[in-house]
Amino acid sequence: MVRHIRVIDSHTGGEPTRVIVEGGPPLGDGPISARRDRFQQQFDPYRVAVVNEPRGSDVFVGALLGESDNPLCTASVIFFNNVGYLGMCGHGTIGVVMTLAHLGRIQPGVIRLETPVGEVEAEWLGGHRVRIRNVPSYRLAAKVPLSVPGYGTVHGDIAWGGNWFFLVEDHGLAINRQQIPALMDCATKIRQALTDQGISANGEEIDHIELVGPSPDPEVNARNFVLCPGLAYDRSPCGTGTSAKLACLHADGHLAPGETWIQESVIGSRFEGRLVWQGDQLLPEIIGTAYVNADSHLIVADDDPFAWGIRD
Repeated sequence: MVRHIRVIDSHTGGEPTRVIVEGGPPLGDGPISARRDRFQQQFDPYRVAVVNEPRGSDVFVGALLGESDNPLCTASVIFFNNVGYLGMCGHGTIGVVMTLAHLGRIQPGVIRLETPVGEVEAEWLGGHRVRIRNVPSYRLAAKVPLSVPGYGTVHGDIAWGGNWFFLVEDHGLAINRQQIPALMDCATKIRQALTDQGISANGEEIDHIELVGPSPDPEVNARNFVLCPGLAYDRSPCGTGTSAKLACLHADGHLAPGETWIQESVIGSRFEGRLVWQGDQLLPEIIGTAYVNADSHLIVADDDPFAWGIRD
């Protein structure tokens, strides 16, 4: 038996997104949180087949595009990666919008997407630019001390941007391509130290580590290096990570609503971020660019020993 899964690939600031648009698992109806659980419990081989080797790599983020129960939403989205499932993905949402544009399902303008952590507003600005309005983001704790083998004591903010982040500035490393091995080592040891020392976000795992530093470009506010749950670094400035950073800046009184913050990734791609009021909630907005670079069918053949991907 041979199955075909149609996927649209894109990259947002260098970070890839692979969207399943046809041939995905039959998750049925109901709340998206229930469908996400069904995906995880009954159809996880689809996740492995789509984003893991031999078809994908550790850096891929996948997205399952589906119908939404809310008639105001254009689609529902479930995000996943090489080791599991994500509540929200900023760069991935930007990629999903450009995928919908590639499919001819939207025109420039505002749409809404349903995710497991809430509804997200997005706007195709024309060309390759997309604005997303993320879920409410906030800082849970500031300057939490953490003893890290080989690096001494560092201090990090625990913040929510759609995923949980530990944001560290006093890591002592330059954030550039030449330092990627050292940044990987530092971020990995920070994440392990959080686990070893029992530091969590109200009992939830802090699975994203964000190292923050200055940019050599005076027009850029900061650079970051983000370690994702599957031990791959984000090539983009990370949408949920930028959202978490905006929440920390606002909590410290360093960013007022409406002010623009330029966040740069370790490879030099950029997001524009700002905080905006929506009713009585202060929400992060991110503007980035994405490019569709493949429209293809994945072949899953029963006689292929690695048809459903290679698990860690």
